[in-house]
Amino acid sequence: MQLDALRGAGVRRIFSEKTSGVGPRPELHKALAFLEPGHTLVVYKLDRLARSLKDLLQLLDRLKAAGCSVKSLTEPIDTSSAMGEFVLQILGAVAQLERAIIRERCEAGRVAARARGVLFGRQPLVTGDEARVAAILYREGFTLGEIALMFGVSPTAVRSALVRDGVTRRAWGGSRLRRLS
Repeated sequence: MQLDALRGAGVRRIFSEKTSGVGPRPELHKALAFLEPGHTLVVYKLDRLARSLKDLLQLLDRLKAAGCSVKSLTEPIDTSSAMGEFVLQILGAVAQLERAIIRERCEAGRVAARARGVLFGRQPLVTGDEARVAAILYREGFTLGEIALMFGVSPTAVRSALVRDGVTRRAWGGSRLRRLS
């Protein structure tokens, strides 16, 4: 949808991130390096460009210094005019507020789910009778790797089961006991 809209708007060069907006954004840096004075950076939506208002304002300053402007296809933004820059800053602040509200709601949902007993993350691979057998085998001297082969799981899955069951780890010399963790 976004790519179709950009192509429909006549954008000649499209830079598209393949990962989430969290972390490095190499395609954004390539796009900024590609721009020359007089170019317009076209985005589908403002929140695709920057993660925060501060980030947006820094990006705008950089583009302005380079003699470039920004245009959004879904919002009335074109920074080639003073009014366009003003609208961009207002919408950037609103987008940042929206992200903060969504983050708060998600966290409240997670807290409520935990209170109802919902467990997050992957389900344990070694549970119940298998975990009890794994604990017995481990106490009898089998290694995590050997037990893992028997159950067809990774040593980490076995270790997690032993930690949940409170099994103590054998020390290297075999004489001391330590908690698995």
